[in-house]
Amino acid sequence: MEITLLQGILITLLVMILVVDRHLEVFFWFRPIIVCPLVGLLLNDLNTGLVAGGMVELAFAGITAVGGASVPEALLTSVMTVVFAHITGQPVAASLALAYPFGVLLQFVWTIRNTAFSFFNAPAEKYAAKGDVKGLTRLCIYGILITMVGVGLLTFLSVYAAQEPLKNLVEAMPDWLIHGFSVAGGLLPAVGFAMLLRVTLKAKYMPYLLAGFLFATYIKPDNVLPIAIMGLAFAMITYYRSVESPSSEGGSENGI
Repeated sequence: MEITLLQGILITLLVMILVVDRHLEVFFWFRPIIVCPLVGLLLNDLNTGLVAGGMVELAFAGITAVGGASVPEALLTSVMTVVFAHITGQPVAASLALAYPFGVLLQFVWTIRNTAFSFFNAPAEKYAAKGDVKGLTRLCIYGILITMVGVGLLTFLSVYAAQEPLKNLVEAMPDWLIHGFSVAGGLLPAVGFAMLLRVTLKAKYMPYLLAGFLFATYIKPDNVLPIAIMGLAFAMITYYRSVESPSSEGGSENGI
């Protein structure tokens, strides 16, 4: 399906707003589980957006920038996953693999931006020495505006201007290559979740993981809602146990 000019503009404006939240990290609207459904809604394809949101969120669950490390950005990957699935009709898994390079592209763009923004160091030090809060505020606003415009332009070119070449590229791919992208895209959520477990999993939580795995694999519910409710029940059990006996959970006397 084709993306109209209005839809391209609306998606671009959405991304420009989400860029601000990406830097401030206040509402976390920039996460894939929020971005993908919003893009799907704008494309009148909410179901694809919901499925993509879950897959991309899991794929990026264990990816985080530590120190000066640069990692692929989930924001543009989320947008392009829905866009690829919408314009090509390919499964979400294959669309995720096709969209991943766009996350790497945005990472490179932001690396260049961070390097260019070193220009603001001298005036920032000057304003700080004078105690000029308004001057420092202006510099922050300039940086956000430049980032919004740059990412917005990249988004518009990727979503609307390049949709026909991207569609032709996917249609020109042989079936075995598309299947390979589907397999790779299907593995990305598992890899992301495994990276998250590598850091967060503790022995005392293993029963919950095994119970959830067995429930999802062998009972095979029609949707993920029963699994989500069971996860909520496990979280409540752990929380109330930590409140009742904080020392056993490694918390303080207040259960924190």
